[in-house]
Amino acid sequence: MAIIQSPFPPLPSIEYQNVHTYMFGETGRAETDYTLHIDGITGRKVSRNEFVARVRDGATALSAPTSAGGLDIGASSGEIIGVFSHNALDYATLVHSLLVLTTPFALLSAYATPFELAHSLRTSQATYLFVQPELLPTALLAAREVRMPLEHIYVLGGEAEGRGSFGQAIDEVRRRGTQRAPVRPAEKDTLAYLVFSSGTTGLPKAVMISHGNICVSLAQNDIVRASDQRPPLGIVPVGLAFLPMYHTYGLHMFCFRGFAAPATFVILPRWDLDLVLKIVPKYRIHILYLIPSALHQMVQYAKRIQKSDFASVMAVVCGAAYLPPKLEERFKRLVKDSLDVTGGYGMSEVTVSASRIPSHTLLGGRIPPAPGCVGILLSGMEARIVREDGTDAATGEQGELWLRGENVALGYWRNEKATRETYVEGGWLRTGDQMRADALGRLFFVDRAKDTLKVSGLQVSPTEIEELLMAHPEKLLVDACVAGVSGGRTSDEKVPCAWVVLSEEGQRKGAQAVVQELDAWTKGNLSKYKWLRGGIEVVDEIPKSPTGKVLRRTLQDRYEERAKARAKL
Repeated sequence: MAIIQSPFPPLPSIEYQNVHTYMFGETGRAETDYTLHIDGITGRKVSRNEFVARVRDGATALSAPTSAGGLDIGASSGEIIGVFSHNALDYATLVHSLLVLTTPFALLSAYATPFELAHSLRTSQATYLFVQPELLPTALLAAREVRMPLEHIYVLGGEAEGRGSFGQAIDEVRRRGTQRAPVRPAEKDTLAYLVFSSGTTGLPKAVMISHGNICVSLAQNDIVRASDQRPPLGIVPVGLAFLPMYHTYGLHMFCFRGFAAPATFVILPRWDLDLVLKIVPKYRIHILYLIPSALHQMVQYAKRIQKSDFASVMAVVCGAAYLPPKLEERFKRLVKDSLDVTGGYGMSEVTVSASRIPSHTLLGGRIPPAPGCVGILLSGMEARIVREDGTDAATGEQGELWLRGENVALGYWRNEKATRETYVEGGWLRTGDQMRADALGRLFFVDRAKDTLKVSGLQVSPTEIEELLMAHPEKLLVDACVAGVSGGRTSDEKVPCAWVVLSEEGQRKGAQAVVQELDAWTKGNLSKYKWLRGGIEVVDEIPKSPTGKVLRRTLQDRYEERAKARAKL
């Protein structure tokens, strides 16, 4: 099969610049203002023009010297600003203020334990940290572990006694009338931010996204919108924004793409079904941005959903993980059959998206939708389906998806080995995911990357869990293997399971005691979605190939066979 091309019109010539200027222009003001953000908890509203003004004042507050009321951050090269927070009104403000200054930032999971946060701070080499007040205890523990100066930790989205905050600094430079910081120039490859991904294997790595990557992604989205011939809504649509902004999907939906056309976002700190059922009718939500596990939960609580008011909902955008067709059908039957459910395939390594699911209104309907299709390539993207021997697969044949385009990330931050393994000759990105493509260029998901799994739309690295198990202070193991097994909320979703070989100390304690100890150890050091919900099994040895490669599939198959046998009893 030849290289697969995008059916969309080609990308226009892009003038690479600071993404703030690309999005908002020189003045930043819109002639027709509208409500951009609503705090779903407090009801506070921020208009589009108010947001841009606050972004510019935020950049001033960050970069101005302390003598002018600022925090004196971002003036020198080499700084990386960590952002450790759940969704909040000022999350997007901070993101765009840092883009104005061309000061890179690292997106950190708000669910991280001190152990995980310390790893992310080391990997990103963050020099400052902005933290939601409720997360300060975790941040302080991690900062001490990596020896970050505690005076480099500031508060985001609130206040904390004895600690400076982003909001206070904005208020101070406004009060003093401090001269606004200019928008700094950016080139195509100027680093914008770091976002963590497991890639196709190994520990979480920091993906480097440039200002140019974001500009291309926005241009691709503009072409999709222009190629969709559905009638205009005639209103400013209201979307529900609970997806975490530290995740690629949430970041781009609510901090970048949401500015392409007038839209309002009701921001929630996190997913809360009870709160969602109140917010949807209160604000007449038109668009739900969901992940498959959220759809699954709503389907599980069908009676509650049926009693709730979803009359205003017109569309669902689903991403972060594969959406099984049967789950989509059940959700539409539950809410309304006319619901427009769309999405695509993406990953952090392509900035956000690589494809868009076709519809009867997209491109005039010449590429119809199909069950299981995860999309057609976006403008400027090319793809290959590659067999294990490196040759191109035939039409309809399964293989690894390789992608190429200007939205492909720069690589992994200060990790040349992982970059070389994933970003290969010819500008191709190896996704690790198994796909097939038909004659129309539609992509169909087959299986996840070999050594990664997704839980609730979030990547889980088996290697990370294995290393933690082996690092238990009592040295209970001599070997460990972690892989995904059935037990997730959807047919595609797996949960982590561990197979362990006991050391002499582990044998003295006994298998049952070791399993209990390791379960407590992982729960104390890892985020909940990484917990070993598939269980911990003590084995005599971990099966390996003659070259020493762990045969995860052998262990997974044994687990699934036993699970099927138990189900028949």
